[in-house]
Amino acid sequence: MCRIGILTALLLFPIPQAIWAQEGIANHGAMQLHGQGVAGFHADFANLGPFESSQGLVGFYSDSGSLLVSGTDAPILYDVEFSSLKGIWLQIPLQIDNNGNLIQGDLITSRKAANGYPLFTYDSFYTGESSVSKVDGYAGMEHKQDFTFPVGDEARLRWLRLESQALNARVRCAYFSEDPADSPTLGLSFKSDPDATGLRISNSEFWKLDGDIPSRVTLSWDEQSNVSGLARFLADLRVVGWNRSSGTWEDLGNTQVDGGRDYGTLTSDTFIPGQYEIITFGGSTETDAFQVVELDNYYLSPNGDGRNETLEIPAAKEYADNTIQIYNRYGQLVFQQDHYTGGFDGQANVDLTVKRENGLEPGVYFYIITFNELRQQHQGYFYLTN
Repeated sequence: MCRIGILTALLLFPIPQAIWAQEGIANHGAMQLHGQGVAGFHADFANLGPFESSQGLVGFYSDSGSLLVSGTDAPILYDVEFSSLKGIWLQIPLQIDNNGNLIQGDLITSRKAANGYPLFTYDSFYTGESSVSKVDGYAGMEHKQDFTFPVGDEARLRWLRLESQALNARVRCAYFSEDPADSPTLGLSFKSDPDATGLRISNSEFWKLDGDIPSRVTLSWDEQSNVSGLARFLADLRVVGWNRSSGTWEDLGNTQVDGGRDYGTLTSDTFIPGQYEIITFGGSTETDAFQVVELDNYYLSPNGDGRNETLEIPAAKEYADNTIQIYNRYGQLVFQQDHYTGGFDGQANVDLTVKRENGLEPGVYFYIITFNELRQQHQGYFYLTN
């Protein structure tokens, strides 16, 4: 195989009218790549004519800057590699028929107009998605029933999974790290009276998703999503969408929820994505029905003598779908953990005015542990001494 920085007749047969411009590469003719051919672009590429690789590998590479892919015709590529330190800007669709390898740097596309994006077709797939190699903007898929869009913002992978009841002709998806009540990118506001809808709406993020096939979506959340501010129990989270016709938020359901307060996923009921302008996380404004249980109080002395070393709550080991929070006497959060099964020994894991490694001061501390499955909240206090 040969790897070339400029596309020339070194492919399996002559490529007419493929010319080098000082600022990059432009194709004005009909380019093709066959067999085990390999072509590498190390400069901006303008595709102004048909470009198809039925086999072989095309790569876009930059060790120091960014690359731009533009033009009038969407390249149709088989295997593609993307490795650009500061990202690759797509101003036209780039069709991927087999594997799109996200090695380094984001694929950056416009969120104001979905006119440039990686387009995954039929049985194609991608590898290497991460916080530093994803689609920062729109991603598309074509002739697929199920697909996970590797979208996010500049710093975070915030994927969305689509599961449809039939093959989709074409669907596009983008993630927005913005308050849906005031989106500067879209120049729109998606705001309604929570008392009328009975829904709390995320104020930190949303996704745009089109498509006309009945589908379910799975949204991913992270620490910045603050889902605990939307619902007391994870089971009460909802996927919500802004209905284009009614101009209000609508509950799109919850068929499965996994994870904890900081990281997890939420799957909706079936709906038609194109009927909704945007979708995001929500929760009910109604008072959650839960039972508050007062637990025994504890004495902790983590001094190495083998007695009362850690905070052990028997129910936590039996029901691991829980979240524990520990507060000092001033109401400051000093420790929090999802799926707590024991082990707290007086060390904070939340940034405080004191250094974590020094351990917490002796005194009274309050704890609250929430069992999502049981819909119970247990609370009590313990005395910590050395």
